[in-house]
This record gives sequence, C-alpha cells and structure tokens, in this order.
Amino acid sequence: MHILTIGVNYRDTPVQIRERLTFQPSVLEQALTELRDTKSIFEDVIVSTCNRTELYVVCDQLHTGRYYSKRFFADWFHSTPETLNPFMIIKEDQEAICHLFRVTCGLDSMILGETQILGQVRTSFLAAQQAGTTGTFFNELFKEALTVAKRAQDETQINDHPVSVSYAAVKLLHETTGPLEDKSVLMIGAGDMSRLALKHLTGSGVRNLTVMNRTKEKADLLAEQFRGQAAALSSLDAWIERSDIVFAATSAPEFLITEARLAPLLTARGNRPLTLVDIGVPRNIDPEIARMDGVHLFDIDNLERMVDKSLEARRKSALRIEPLIDRQMEKYSEWLHTLGVVPVISALRRKALSMHSEMMQRIENKLPEMTEQERKVISKQAKSMINQLLRDPISKIKELATCEHGRHAIDHFAEIFNIANEVERSAKPAQTGEMKVLPDGQFEKNVLQKTIRCR
Repeated sequence: MHILTIGVNYRDTPVQIRERLTFQPSVLEQALTELRDTKSIFEDVIVSTCNRTELYVVCDQLHTGRYYSKRFFADWFHSTPETLNPFMIIKEDQEAICHLFRVTCGLDSMILGETQILGQVRTSFLAAQQAGTTGTFFNELFKEALTVAKRAQDETQINDHPVSVSYAAVKLLHETTGPLEDKSVLMIGAGDMSRLALKHLTGSGVRNLTVMNRTKEKADLLAEQFRGQAAALSSLDAWIERSDIVFAATSAPEFLITEARLAPLLTARGNRPLTLVDIGVPRNIDPEIARMDGVHLFDIDNLERMVDKSLEARRKSALRIEPLIDRQMEKYSEWLHTLGVVPVISALRRKALSMHSEMMQRIENKLPEMTEQERKVISKQAKSMINQLLRDPISKIKELATCEHGRHAIDHFAEIFNIANEVERSAKPAQTGEMKVLPDGQFEKNVLQKTIRCR
C-alpha cells in the first residue's frame, strides 16, 4: 500500500486559480466518498483551506493512485489534468507523510508556524472519519500528525510570536495607513478569519468596529465580543461610504464588491482614501478595483510578500520542530512495520486459547466432581501461565518486525510455533470486502467488492 498527496497550494498556484479549486463544506462528504470509491483508492482525507487544497489517499499502486487521484481532482472542478499539471504538487510515501506533518505543524504555511492549520487538519480528518473514508492507515497517521503539531506548539513556544494572515493584514495597514486608533473599520464576514482579524485590530487600538454578515445573528455575536456594532448586509453601500478600512472574509462564491458598485460610493466619499483588505477565498473583492483612484486593495497574495519581524523568531522555533517531525515519522514507520506481525500474533493467541480450552476439557473429564469455583480458579491460573509464557516472545517479534529482515523473523516465528498455515488462512481475502493484513505488512483487498471497512 502507498500514501499519496496530490493538490495545489499557495506556493505554486496563484489565488485566482486556487480560489476555483476549493471544496465547499456542503459537498465535502460527497467528494470524500466519491474519491474513496475511485479505482485504486482505499482511504482518503481532503484538506481544503484558503491556502491549499490537497488530497491525501491510500492506494494500492503508485501509478494508478496518481492517475485516478489527479483525474478525480480535475473532474470535480470541471478541468483537465493537463490544465492543472503545472500547479499540482505530488508527494509519495515517506515524502507525503513528511509533508502532512510539516503542514500540520505550520511549517508549510504562508505565515511560518501559523497555528490555524492544526485545527483545519483536525476538522478535515474528523470529516473524513465521519464520512467513513479513513481506516487503518490514516486513523493512525493523522493521529500522529496532530500529536506532533501539538507538541511543536507546546515545546517550541512558536506561538509567542503571533503571525497569521490576519495579523499580517493589520501589520500591512500600519505600514500603509499609519496609526489605526482613529480609523473606522468594517468587517464583512463573521468566521474564524474575521474573528482573528478583529482580535489583531482591537489589539492595535481600533475601537470603531462594524461587523456585517449574511446571518445577522452571527454578526451580532462577533460585534458584541469585540465591543463593536453589527449591521445588515443590505446596508453594505452605506457602510463602505463611511468606513476608512473594509475587510472582506466570507466564503461567498461571487464578488461582493465590484467596480460598478464602488464607483458611486467613491464619489460620495470625496477625497477620503479607502483601504480594502480581501482575505476571503474565493476572493470577495474584484481585483480590477485596484486600478481605481483613491483605493488601496490588498489580497492574500499581497500578504505573502510581507516581511514580518516575527518571522525570524519563528524560523528559529521551526528548526526545533524538524527533529520532532523526524521522530514522529520514525514512530509511524515502526508502526507500519508491526502491522505485518498482527496476523501472526492473532494466530498464536488463537492457538493458545484452543490449547487452554482443550486442557480445561481434559481436566473436567478427569475431575467430574470439581466445583464451579475450582474450575474458575484453575482456568484463570492456566490463562495467566499461558499469557506469561507468550509475553516475551510476542514482545520480541514486535521488535524484530521493525528490523531490516523483519519478514524473515516473522516467518521463522510462525514456523517455531507451528502456526504458519493458520496465518496463511487468515491472510486470505474475506468475502465481505474487508482489508486483510498479510504477514509482510502488506494489505490485500477483496476484488469482489470495492468498499473497505478497516478496523
């Protein structure tokens, strides 16, 4: 089995293309299921944020996994693999695992070390679990990714140097418009990005805040949290006319602010400059507005080019995170190797339980007057003796399974305990379409049914 990562991110794909390649939450479960049901795919998780859209898949062959994942990606967004190839990232096996760990730790983010991605990966993983598209491999892998990311935050204090897209936007405003204390700010949107931006804005001294959202109740709650006021989206024009700075951070599929809408509002404003900050993906503000006199427009790609003083401190923290990732990758690799020993240990335990059952039957035949209490005591002591005898061999074979010649060690172990035939029988594909662990750590899938349910 192999692990693949295929997708696009902010490094190689401009925002005008990236914004068209976003999985909306309302269709995510459908996308997860369709991808999992694609030929060659066993498990999948989709991570879709404003800076990346990436498919993580477990596949039986690399070349078919690449082909069908790319085709699914292109088909979903009504494009072609040839069109998307210049922007696609493709990572395989160890490189894919390392990439996931780095993404979750914030080391592959636009703003180095940003912590929002940890919650986004967690949400993506839970969505895949709920959709039933994760199994043996990804249940463990994503658990390891979330663990190392949490450790990175706790042990390196990378959060002591707050840098995020929202923070970068506020920093950019300081540099272009000067002090923010006397500025009136309109926030369109009431999601996480808006909340984080408002946190940095109020930390910079902004007090004149207005929050606007399609759902008025959400705007009310967010405005109350930051001691601002809420307004209905239907009054957008009036608030643009009276505001100094307008943030847009919604998931709206079309532009909220266009040239045609803004032109008469600029006339009404007179000579007062207007600063627009678009941190929505897809973009909320028509980029053509940047050509209009008296308007400063910044979007997410502008923020990437910001030089933030905190980045140097974060780079030093990032150097301390790399060894944590290396150790977590080793742990996952060891876990992968031990999968091959699972059928052997299971067969050994079944044989031990069978011997125990036969022994108890012989004892009961020889001691028919034995009381129920006596039978329980003898059975318990016999099980305890068997478990003690098996503890060291099982521990040793788990250790040997991770070594270079682990396969041979597992085979010899099965021969010594005379369970090779039982292991071979248990490794055959079941008629229910379940994934089976083979002695060499590989997996086999029943060709009669595509659906997989890994335990």
